[in-house]
Amino acid sequence: MRPDTPADHTTEAERLLRTAAQYPEDHEPLFLQAAAHLELAGDRARAATLYDELLASSDNAVDNPHLVKALKAANLWEYGHEAEARAIIDGIRAAGPLDAAPWEIIAETLEAHDELESAHDVFSAALTLLLSPGEEVPYATQSLLTGRHRVRRLRGVGHDAWDELADTLHTAAVPLDELHDPKRLWALGSSDPGELRAEINRLRAELGTYRTALSRPFPVAVLHWPEDELRELLTAYPELTQEYLGHADHLARLEAALRDLHATGTPNLGIVTGTVPSYEAFAASEAASPSDPDLLPQYATTLAARGRAVPWPPARSAACWCGSGRTYRDCHGTA
Repeated sequence: MRPDTPADHTTEAERLLRTAAQYPEDHEPLFLQAAAHLELAGDRARAATLYDELLASSDNAVDNPHLVKALKAANLWEYGHEAEARAIIDGIRAAGPLDAAPWEIIAETLEAHDELESAHDVFSAALTLLLSPGEEVPYATQSLLTGRHRVRRLRGVGHDAWDELADTLHTAAVPLDELHDPKRLWALGSSDPGELRAEINRLRAELGTYRTALSRPFPVAVLHWPEDELRELLTAYPELTQEYLGHADHLARLEAALRDLHATGTPNLGIVTGTVPSYEAFAASEAASPSDPDLLPQYATTLAARGRAVPWPPARSAACWCGSGRTYRDCHGTA
C-alpha cells in the first residue's frame, strides 16, 4: 500500500533509514528515498539534514554527489532558502555532470518557480553535453527533451530539431504539443462540456504515461561482476562456473543480452554491479545457498530496487559500464 498521509510518509522514511543502517553499501539510494518521503510529509528541514549527511559522509563515499546536491537545492527552495538553492544550482551547472538526473531536477526546480528562461538554458546545456549528433537517445535523457519541449511551449517559441526529436520519442496518444499547450489551463475553468471532455481525455493520456513510468520504478537490470569479484565468486562457489566461463565472456554476454532486450523494445535497461560480500548477505537473507544460480537474477533485481542500477546504454563518449576506463564507443559501443 502506497503512503498517502504525512504520517505514512514519515513511517516509510523511518523504515528506509533502518534499512540503510542494515545495508550500509546501499545507504545513498535509501537515504534519498527517505528524504523524498520526508519532503512529502512536510518535514523539509529533516530532509535537508539527510542530504547534508550524505554529502558530509566520510565512511561511505557518495556515488552521485551532483544528484544529491540537486535534490537538496530543490528542497531548500521549497521552504524559503532560495539564495542557497540558486548557489547550488549554479555550482551544478558549472560542474557539468554527465548524468541526466541532476540536470532534470535543477531545470524543473527553476521551471516550478517561473524561471522559464533559466530552465530552458539548463535543459539545453544538458542536452548539448549528453547527446551526440546521430546518437540514440538514452532512456534517462529522454525526459530532458520532454522537459525542454514543455518549457519552450510555455515560452511560446517555435519548434527546433530537439523538439521534433521529443515528438518522435513521445508514445502517448495525445501529442506533446497538446499536452504542453499553455491554453489547457483555461479549459479547466471552462463551462463548455466539449472543452472539459477534451481536457479529461488529455489528462487520462498523461496519467497513462505517468502510470507506465511508475510501473517500472527501477530498470530491467543485468548483473555485472568486476574481474576481481568474479574470480573471488568462482573460487568460493565453483558451482557457478557453469554460469560464468570467464570475465571477457561475461562482459560480452552482458552487452549482447542488453542489446537483445533493447531490440525487442524493452525500455529502462540498466546494469547493477555485484560484490561477493553483498551477494552472500543477500543469500543469507533469502535462506539460500550462494552457489544456487537461480539466486543471481533475484540479487540483480534487489540491487536495482535499491537504486544501484546504472542506465544502459551510456553515451558513446562516456566511460564504459564495464570499468575498463575506455569510452563506451571504444569498448563495447560498436553501434
